[in-house]
Amino acid sequence: MSIDLLIRGGLVVLEDGARRVDIAVDQGKIVSVGESSATADEVVDAAGLVVLPGVVDNHVHFNEPGRAHWEGWEAGTRGAAAGGVTTVLEMPLNASPPTTTPEAFDAKLQAARKSAVVDFGLWGGLVEDNLEHLEPLHKKGVVGFKAFLCHSGIEDFPRVTAPKLAAALRRAATLDALIAVHAERHETVHALGQTLRDSGRTDRASWVESRPIQAEVDAIAEFLRHLGSARGRGHVVHVSSAEGLGSIKDARTRGVRISAETCPHYLFFTTDDFVRVGPALKCAPPIRDGQNRDRLWEAVLRGDVDVIGSDHSPCPAADKAKGADDIWRAWGGVAGIQFTLPVLFTAGVHQRGMALEQVARLTATNPANLFGLSDRKGAIRLGHAADFALGDPEREWTATKNQLETTGKVSGYVGAKFKGAVVRTIVRGQTVYVDGEVVGRPGEGQLIVPTHT
Repeated sequence: MSIDLLIRGGLVVLEDGARRVDIAVDQGKIVSVGESSATADEVVDAAGLVVLPGVVDNHVHFNEPGRAHWEGWEAGTRGAAAGGVTTVLEMPLNASPPTTTPEAFDAKLQAARKSAVVDFGLWGGLVEDNLEHLEPLHKKGVVGFKAFLCHSGIEDFPRVTAPKLAAALRRAATLDALIAVHAERHETVHALGQTLRDSGRTDRASWVESRPIQAEVDAIAEFLRHLGSARGRGHVVHVSSAEGLGSIKDARTRGVRISAETCPHYLFFTTDDFVRVGPALKCAPPIRDGQNRDRLWEAVLRGDVDVIGSDHSPCPAADKAKGADDIWRAWGGVAGIQFTLPVLFTAGVHQRGMALEQVARLTATNPANLFGLSDRKGAIRLGHAADFALGDPEREWTATKNQLETTGKVSGYVGAKFKGAVVRTIVRGQTVYVDGEVVGRPGEGQLIVPTHT
């Protein structure tokens, strides 16, 4: 038998454990897993490497159309390729217009098809005045709807109030559509932020003080109340606190259909790092103290977190630099799409004994299941897309600015030391990144829609 690709000799992370087996690929799909004698057009020697299912990053912001100077589809998906990410699920903001109407979906799809290096799906947006667009967007193939319970940071994506949230959850439940929320209580963060700014505080710690854990816990509780009444499906993005995860875990025991996400930056950095590094690590919710980070890790390791998404949210370098002496002036968002697997190798596998199978579940299998892609993506399984992230778990390296694919060339990860690196990324059998170079071409990425359509 002749095939397109044979990956030989790697430690392959399968759903039932990690084993040294060969993977045969033909016409973009996995055709065998095990010892293979097939003749292949290309053979990849994976000896000494870990072969993971390609990352399905369920939370990225590429901002195109409308704000491509912040980050466009080409730069964003080049970063994805460099990070072992084979599928991205892109958020409705900060594109302009945001993806809150069918017409905006079409505009974003046109931009993505022209420039994406890896495969992609699209989120729809839920704002105060677009309930009538939820069903058409669902039919277009969005993976879910994202809403903010506090100010989003941009005027063209307003937060959703409690009555509209309740109505949207009821509408979404009839479609079995997922609604995800940025969960911080608006009244709390607005009032605290105003008070601190009025007092003349411009230091970095003031940003953290303005967005306390309780604001996250209260917003999650409000979302859970509405979600339980609607009997719909919900997801809380970028949970930053162990307390927030605890509320979600409790709701699950009551039968609420809720999932939780956290991000690599909450698992890698602490408030001390934010104070030291500054605007490049400004985000909302903020990065918290070391004790909270350790408790987050405990929750991750015992299975309280469903997915880990990067929440990659870049901006022009000038919009970070202006916050050097006044943290309130900096745009909030961490450019991190290249660093999810290095963080999990370093802080998870090496420092905390995290199993490779759990890395695969959190970054690939679970997001594929949650967002309706599990028939094609998320696992090394016969018939699935041949999407792989090949990593050297022992490679020690330090992140540099030159390695960044992001447009603004700013990331809080610059200078961080890692043990574990992505060395090759394969999308549908084609190498898109190898040995430090993105080799995939713009336009090769394909739209992936969930099975509900």
